[in-house]
Amino acid sequence: MSFGRAAPTLRTDASSGENGWSYGNCREVRAVGAAPLRRGQPGYGPHLDGDGDGVACEPYYGR
Repeated sequence: MSFGRAAPTLRTDASSGENGWSYGNCREVRAVGAAPLRRGQPGYGPHLDGDGDGVACEPYYGR
């Protein structure tokens, strides 16, 4: 039985960030308290940045 957090799913393919790896999804980013991520930070990847503004996994408040 594990009570700790699961390790993030790390991506190391072409969609990974410039640091060579990125989180698999925003749920993982939020689970470790790293949201929001900015372009250039460890763990950032363009697949996490839905609107392409350089900030990934930011809160969405709707319109």
